[in-house]
Amino acid sequence: MTPPIRKFLLTVMLLGAGMTFVRGASPDESFRSGVAAYNRREFTAAARAFGDSAAQQPAAGALQNLGLTEWNRNRIGPAIQAWEQVLLLNPYNEAARMNLRFARKFAQLEAPESTWYEAASMWLPVNWWAWIAGVSFWFAVGVAVLPGFLRRRKAAWQQALAAAGLMTFLLSIPALVGVQTRSHIGFVLEKGTPLRLTPTREAQTVTLLAPGEPARWQRGRRNYIFVRTSHAAGWLEREQLGMVCPP
Repeated sequence: MTPPIRKFLLTVMLLGAGMTFVRGASPDESFRSGVAAYNRREFTAAARAFGDSAAQQPAAGALQNLGLTEWNRNRIGPAIQAWEQVLLLNPYNEAARMNLRFARKFAQLEAPESTWYEAASMWLPVNWWAWIAGVSFWFAVGVAVLPGFLRRRKAAWQQALAAAGLMTFLLSIPALVGVQTRSHIGFVLEKGTPLRLTPTREAQTVTLLAPGEPARWQRGRRNYIFVRTSHAAGWLEREQLGMVCPP
């Protein structure tokens, strides 16, 4: 599992266990500040507050509002990135899904191309797959080993439970792979972002990318990353692409 998705999953799991360590304003305080600023139509301050809240505690509510705030600032790329992050945490969030559909129709953008295992990983929240894989694997091992440890004969129902646990574990593997590969997807943040032939500012421009256009990270070199879009491949500066799973 790549470092970005591992870090993201660890953050969510720690939050679920109530182990959040925050400096300065808490996520709730930042969220309330964002709501107040949004209601005053101070969208720059609202975006900063919602961004702080989401950075401390990744939550669908803060990211959803961050997307709305960025949209009101005419920043399509960051808005799409925020709503994609909502669906990473909660694929059942219809508000974010409708916002993405509207934004892409408005900006004439395509959704990221997905493999079948990436599509499977979207069935459940991203952190669930790690729990399902871990629990099912150790459940299968426990049911299979425990009767022998207790020197008892393994019953047919125990074999069936072990088989079910192992099957669940094996079925979760493609989704885990999909979670990892989805972490390589990002979105162009600014209008007219140049896609370059080589990783230098003096390099020839292959094409100009639209804000919110999806691109898949391939490799990095110093301050540049090589990406592929649906119609081109080339180099971007790292800060020009907002990853769905921030490093």
